[in-house]
Amino acid sequence: MQRKEFLKLTGKAALTLSIAPQILRAQSPLSLLGTSKNRLTILHTNDQHSRIEPFDHTGGRNAGKGGFARRAALIEKIRSQEPQVLLLDSGDIFQGTPYFNLFGGELEFKLMSMMKYDASTMGNHDFDNGLEGFLKVQPHAKFPFLCSNYDFSDTLLEGRTEPYRVFNKGGIKIGVFGLGIKLEGLVGKKQYQETKYLDPIEIANHYSTFLRLVKNCDLVVCLSHLGYEYKGETKISDVVLAQKTRGIDLILGGHTHTFLDEPKTFLNSEHKEVLVNQVGFAGLMLGRIDFEFDQKKSIKSISYSSLPIDKQADKLLA
Repeated sequence: MQRKEFLKLTGKAALTLSIAPQILRAQSPLSLLGTSKNRLTILHTNDQHSRIEPFDHTGGRNAGKGGFARRAALIEKIRSQEPQVLLLDSGDIFQGTPYFNLFGGELEFKLMSMMKYDASTMGNHDFDNGLEGFLKVQPHAKFPFLCSNYDFSDTLLEGRTEPYRVFNKGGIKIGVFGLGIKLEGLVGKKQYQETKYLDPIEIANHYSTFLRLVKNCDLVVCLSHLGYEYKGETKISDVVLAQKTRGIDLILGGHTHTFLDEPKTFLNSEHKEVLVNQVGFAGLMLGRIDFEFDQKKSIKSISYSSLPIDKQADKLLA
């Protein structure tokens, strides 16, 4: 890279770091009156692909859309309105803009931490700089990586990820685990080294049962980077996962960059409903799903929306 180009890009990065104060002070004056302590709001993203800034004018139909600062403002507005918010990501945080090439994911992790993400899983592109590259920048992520079906025991990432995490939001217990796609043939062996891939259906059944019966969770969520659906293929997808497992209430997907207008409902192996959602890529949308619980902490109602991250969000940064 020419020195002139490098200075131009690093100058843009410095400008982007100025997002930080905006993230911290992007509060809404809206009060909490009228909110329910029995409501849980889950916000989610997937396949961010290092899209720190909005797409520029050459971005076609996505021109002017996206951007971490806008998303941060929207998240903080929702937090000011709702008492119990969980913010999750379904992987492929890395790769897609020069920010990743220059800083290796450090900037993405710092900004996500400032947005107070609660957890993420790993996507295949999060291995692009190898296990060493991920480990180098991971300290900047102030949130756990939930990887249930990647066995890192013989690698540099041993003990650096968690198979699950239980969150308590206003007395509601949410169990979250993560599933990644098979890396062989998709990621170079040099990048994932001795990482072992475990069957996602077996692992999902294990952790959903464990979270439900041992940890007494009221809601079980799977962060998936398996892909939404593969027509005519036998690969395990979110649609297959939903139908062949038990105990999962919500699957938040990634990998296939699928824009769903609303979560899709499937019946699991016990003929109980499972919601599956995915919100495209590049931070163009923020998924929102609200669960209302009754006094026994059973799900009473569910509402949802996909919130666009575009110029309409700019006023939230004022």
